[in-house]
Amino acid sequence: MTRQIFKHMLILITVALLVAFTAVLGILYSYFGVVQEGQVKAEAKLAAQAVEAEGISYLENLDPDTTRVTLVASDGQVIYDSEADASTLENHADRPEIKEALVSGEGMSTRFSGTLLKSFVYCAERLSDGTVLRIAEPRDTALNIAAGMVPFVLMLLIILMVCMWFAARRVAARITEPLNRLDLDHPMENDEYEEISPLLKRIYAQQKQIADEKGRLVRIERDFTAVTQHMAEGLILLDEEGRVLNMNNKAGKLLNAGDVYIGMDILALERREKFREILAGALEEGEHGEAILPYDRLSYQVDVTPVMDGKKVIGTVVLLFDVTERETAEQMRREFTANVSHELKTPLHTISGCAEMLESGGVRPEDQKKFVHLIYTQVQRMITLVQDILYISHLDEGAVDMSCSRIDMCLMADKVIESLSQEAEKKHVGVSLDSDGEVIYYGVARLTESIIFNLIDNAIKYNKEGGEVHVRLRAAAHTITLQVSDNGIGIPEEDQTRIFERFYRVDKSRSREIGGTGLGLAIVKHAAMLQNAQIRLDSQPGRGSTFTVVFPEKATDEAEAAV
Repeated sequence: MTRQIFKHMLILITVALLVAFTAVLGILYSYFGVVQEGQVKAEAKLAAQAVEAEGISYLENLDPDTTRVTLVASDGQVIYDSEADASTLENHADRPEIKEALVSGEGMSTRFSGTLLKSFVYCAERLSDGTVLRIAEPRDTALNIAAGMVPFVLMLLIILMVCMWFAARRVAARITEPLNRLDLDHPMENDEYEEISPLLKRIYAQQKQIADEKGRLVRIERDFTAVTQHMAEGLILLDEEGRVLNMNNKAGKLLNAGDVYIGMDILALERREKFREILAGALEEGEHGEAILPYDRLSYQVDVTPVMDGKKVIGTVVLLFDVTERETAEQMRREFTANVSHELKTPLHTISGCAEMLESGGVRPEDQKKFVHLIYTQVQRMITLVQDILYISHLDEGAVDMSCSRIDMCLMADKVIESLSQEAEKKHVGVSLDSDGEVIYYGVARLTESIIFNLIDNAIKYNKEGGEVHVRLRAAAHTITLQVSDNGIGIPEEDQTRIFERFYRVDKSRSREIGGTGLGLAIVKHAAMLQNAQIRLDSQPGRGSTFTVVFPEKATDEAEAAV
C-alpha cells in the first residue's frame, strides 16, 4: 500500500514540476532574450561611435574572440568581418537588420546563422558614410537555459520524493493499522470498519463450514495418502457426479491439479474428448473404459472403472499408468515392418518378373543379358538395403564393438571420394576436398566414415548432371567442422525436418530411380549422435544443399562409453 500511495503522489508531483518547469523556462527564455537584445544594442552604438572616430582600424584591432562585428557597404557588400574573410561572404543587402538600418538608422533581428551554424541576435547601426556596422551575439537557447536549471529541479525532486516517502508510509500505516488488528479467528467481534462487515460475515460462515469438513477430510486424506503416496501410477477417486474425492501425487502432477482439487469436477482438469467419452460411459452406463492420452510428452493409458452399489454407480476410479515405452516400441515396429516390406517388395517384383520371363523363354537371346543385369542390379539394391538395416540396428543397440581412435579426417575423406569416383563420373559430378591442413579427430573411425560416406554419396546421387560437390574440413579451438555442399536439386523447407527419419524420401520415384535406400541420413544422424556431434542443414530447392557436422575435438567420456 505504501508503494501505491507513493507512486500516485510521485506522478502528481512530477506532472506539477514539469508544468512549472515549462512555464518558468518560457518566462526565462523571453526575459533573457529582451535583456540580451538591449546589451547588443548598447554594444552596437558604442562600436559605431568608435568606428566613426577611428575608422576601420578600430575594428581591425578588436579581439577576434569577443563579439562578432561586421561592416557592410550601402549596397550590401561585406567590407569587414571579425570571424570570416569578407571576400568569401555573400551580399548582406537582404538581411533584415541591414535593410532596417539603411532605412531608419538602426535595425534588430534574431535568426539562425548558416555561416556559423548558431542562433544570433543581430543589431545594425548606420554610419555617417552610409555603411552599416553590425554586432552579432550568440543567443542562449531554451535547451541551454533548461540544462542550467536541471540540477536545481533534480534536487527539488529528490527532496520531494523523500518527503513523499515518509508521508506515504504514514498514510499507509494509519490505513492498515486497524486492518492488522483484525481477529480473523473471531471475525464477528471486530468493529473497526463498517465497510468490511460483509466480508467478515462471509469469513465466519466459511470458517464454520471448514470446521465441519476438516475432520472428515483429514481422515480420508491421511488414509488415502498412506496407501497411494508411493505409487508410480496416477490414481483418482471420483464421486457419482464426477467430482474429485481424492487423488495421489502422481495424478496431481499429470493433471496440474495444484493444491486445491477436492470437490472439483474432473472435467475441469481433463477436458479431452476421449476422456469425456469413457468417463460418461462409466458414470452413465457403468461401463469400464480405457484410452491412450499424452501427458508431459509421454503416453499414458487411462483406465476408468465404475464403482457399483447394485446397479447404481456411486463413484469412479481413474488409473493412469505410463505406456510410453510400449507405445514407442510398437510404433517403431509397425513403421519398420511397413517400410522394410515396402522397400523389399519393389526389387522382388522386378526380380520375379524378369526371372519368370527368362524361365518361360519369352526373352530374345540378345535381350537376356539386359534382364540378367536388371536382376543383378535389384539384388545388389536388396543387399545394400539389408546391410543398411543391419548397420542402423547395430547403432540402435549402442555399437558396443567400436572404440575411439585417432582419425586423420582429410585422409579418410580422400578415400571416400576415391571410392565414389566412378559414381561421380557417371553423373559427371566434380568432387573437391578443401582443408586447412591435417585435421585430426579422436572418435570412432567406422561412425565417422559412415557420416562422410553417406553425405558425399547423397550429394552425388541427388545432384544434377555436371554438378559440383565441395567437401570442407576445418579445425577450430575445440571443434572440427565437416561441410558437404552440392548444387543439386535441393530439399523443400517442409521436408527438411524429416529427412533424417528412416526410409523418408523427399521424391520417392527419384530415390528409387537412383537406388537410394532411405537410410543414409538416418545412419548419419545416429553416428553423429553417438559421437556428440551436431548436424545442421541449409538447403533451397534448385540451388543445392549444405550439410554441416560439428564434431567435438575429442569424444567425451560419455560418448566413448556409449560406443
